[in-house]
Amino acid sequence: MGKSGFKKISLPSFNLPFLKRQTLSLGLDIGSHSVKICELAESGNGYRLVALGSALLPPDSLEDGALQNPGAVGKVIMSLISNLKIKHKKVAISISGYSVIVKKINLAVMSEDELAKHIESEAEQYIPFDINDVYLDFQDLSTNTSSEDRTDVMLVAAKRDVVDGYLNMLRNAGLQPVVVDVDAFALENAFWANYGLTDNVVLVDIGASKMNINIISHGTSILARDVVLGSRQLTEQIQNLFGISFEEAEALKTGEMTTQEKREELDNLFTNICSQWVTEVKRAIDFYSSSQPDEMIAKIVLSGGGAKIQGLTRFFAKETKIAVELFNPFKQAAVDNKIIDPAYLKSIAPEMTLAAGLATRPVEI
Repeated sequence: MGKSGFKKISLPSFNLPFLKRQTLSLGLDIGSHSVKICELAESGNGYRLVALGSALLPPDSLEDGALQNPGAVGKVIMSLISNLKIKHKKVAISISGYSVIVKKINLAVMSEDELAKHIESEAEQYIPFDINDVYLDFQDLSTNTSSEDRTDVMLVAAKRDVVDGYLNMLRNAGLQPVVVDVDAFALENAFWANYGLTDNVVLVDIGASKMNINIISHGTSILARDVVLGSRQLTEQIQNLFGISFEEAEALKTGEMTTQEKREELDNLFTNICSQWVTEVKRAIDFYSSSQPDEMIAKIVLSGGGAKIQGLTRFFAKETKIAVELFNPFKQAAVDNKIIDPAYLKSIAPEMTLAAGLATRPVEI
């Protein structure tokens, strides 16, 4: 929350109809490999896709979610915004990694003011950081019933120096940060905007250096975690195996290039790396099932650049015995095919999920 009153971490609100048309934030997903930008506008009861694009970042620009080269990242963002002819300056970003703690706690039912005071005074028992070094936010999930007086509360803490690093970089780039979210909740917002409330799903976003897992049950996030595994690991091993460029290895990974040379070794690489991802997802599902034994997972939804790996949805389905599909964050959005090429949109859509989720956030005045 911060002394300024500006909420540094903003959790999503579900099933709340718009009372009036609002300006939406420019969704900006700053990953370890690239920057993704998405601009949406309200259209009828949904959204219209205005602009989207991505640009590669210099190597080592980020490390575990923290900026290492803010000047270079800012230049890439400014160039991408200029190329896309975007005039909008109010942006929403999300963060993840070691600097962010997301925890569900169970508390006695109390008013919002009482809850805020309790969180502020008792936060140190819930998070492993010095309370003076973090921004805090929370959301009462209102899970209490008429017969019980306790409720689940989602608590988020983020290291001040990491958040401030992003805010300063964006301001130096001429942008106005209005929302700082958490990757898991940006992913959740993108799902809600396109699929609505559903029974029980596992959202898995596979980036270059990390994987986010978010289990949603009846519209509420039950478990959200980051895992330090990503698709760059597979690309680099393919690169070493064939002695080829990073770009060629990426093409082999996604199926844009094919080869019969070392086919068996390539398949073994795929199985070894992707099995690690499946293991982490299974672990999350097992944890969920231990506390919700009667609630079955309906499907797994994959997103992120890593989700574009050829055959990955089939591999996940085979290993988990659960239905798996690729996330399309623009499934319900109106798109002008004369402005945005359908082939390009189909290709880039899975890796635009976080940016699209951020782009649904109204500008907070």
